Amino acid sequence: MADKEAIREFFTQEQEAEIVAAIQAAERNTSGEIRVHVEAHCKGDAFKRGLQVFKQLHMHETQLRNGVLFYLATKDHKFAIIGDEGINAKVPTGFWNEIRDTMQSAFKKGQFTAGLCAGIAASGNALKAYFPYNEEDDVNELPDSIST
Repeated sequence: MADKEAIREFFTQEQEAEIVAAIQAAERNTSGEIRVHVEAHCKGDAFKRGLQVFKQLHMHETQLRNGVLFYLATKDHKFAIIGDEGINAKVPTGFWNEIRDTMQSAFKKGQFTAGLCAGIAASGNALKAYFPYNEEDDVNELPDSIST
């Protein structure tokens, strides 16, 4: 199955639009970049695969190293949150685990869009605190669309 089909099987067009809108809302207040990547399957560890995707999407090339990737393998029920070194150096220990737990709680209830949007919003708030939006020189360095 093509991964674009995996997105459509897992998220409706309306849900996909809601996720993209959450990314855009979070990024309005920060120079940080948030991406979502969806695949059907993940062989092995989701965090390791997320790191590979992070590099494939060139997220490590943002100017301030403040990108965040939400990686989901829908058929295997795996996900990971990957923060770049700029944001990881600033957030408190356990920060990503708190977001993971919030998302996982929603996912267990079948609320995948809500869980993902909650994670995106929480990441956006952290990025806003440490990397505020600068109207004069901010550039949207990465697409806001869901990648596959």
